[in-house]
Amino acid sequence: MTTVTWYGHAVFTIAHEDTVLLVDPFLTGNPTAAIAADELNPTAILVTHGHSDHLGDAFDISKRTDAPIVAAYELGLFLGAKGVNVTPGNIGGTVTAGAATVKFVPAVHSSTVDDNGAFVAASVPSGFVVRLGGRTIYVAGDTALFQDMELIGDEGLDVAILPIGGQYTMDAADAVKAVAKLRPKVVIPGHYNTFPTIAADAVAFSEAVAAATRAKTVILEPGQSTEV
Repeated sequence: MTTVTWYGHAVFTIAHEDTVLLVDPFLTGNPTAAIAADELNPTAILVTHGHSDHLGDAFDISKRTDAPIVAAYELGLFLGAKGVNVTPGNIGGTVTAGAATVKFVPAVHSSTVDDNGAFVAASVPSGFVVRLGGRTIYVAGDTALFQDMELIGDEGLDVAILPIGGQYTMDAADAVKAVAKLRPKVVIPGHYNTFPTIAADAVAFSEAVAAATRAKTVILEPGQSTEV
């Protein structure tokens, strides 16, 4: 089985046997983080975009473990120039990460990095369609609702990991509409309740998903896992 673990905010691991993918490792400074950055030993790190609450500890973890950072092209070049192992890609492309394949798909958001106090544009944001252990998992990253989620749904999703916090991403109401377009078997909410500005009711979201779609919602607490 493939295991998905939530560590708070948008930090997830997707693991099967020897492959452990760490997604958007914002741990240092994350008030909901259920683990410290130096406790994680991924085989690859997936970064959806350059904002500090997603790029997070990716650089330090990569330096310590030599796990490659999978990121959109310009963000990958930026990180690679600072001395870490990177696997760059771009929207529509697919890369390999251990036993997994990772397809870059669109996200409607923005992407900058903080380079010593200067905010620098760092490629387009992305989501990922991860295939690992016989499962297909969509990691939306930070995104608004968009019509082409229907095309991502054509990938045959077992799981969709979606933001529900609003203000900087789609809110829970739009995330329900996203579930209808994506048609996953299971949806896991993330990117909520880290800060007051992104407070959301995951139970109410689950009830709305059940009323509008056939998907099952799995609500995790930081540090909890589910097998998919």
